[in-house]
Amino acid sequence: MVVASVSWDFSLVGCTSLKEKRSVVRSLRDRLVRTFKVSVAETAYQDVHERAQLTAALVASDGRVAESLLDRMDAFVEEHSEARILRVHKERY
Repeated sequence: MVVASVSWDFSLVGCTSLKEKRSVVRSLRDRLVRTFKVSVAETAYQDVHERAQLTAALVASDGRVAESLLDRMDAFVEEHSEARILRVHKERY
């Protein structure tokens, strides 16, 4: 069994308030949860309206399955995000 996570740091150019930022972040978080059945949380920059960090965590039967799912989630975020991705960090435990 493998536990894995992926974190994305985003630049939210054009967000002028925390309310607007949270709308963008919540939308992406909900789509990730619905599509991939993973746990997702906003993990940094909660009080900064032009930055965000989302982290997704999962448990898989083996490392290949986990890595495949992390790669699919990363591609999904690149395709469906309204924000610019600054950094991606993947870990397996």
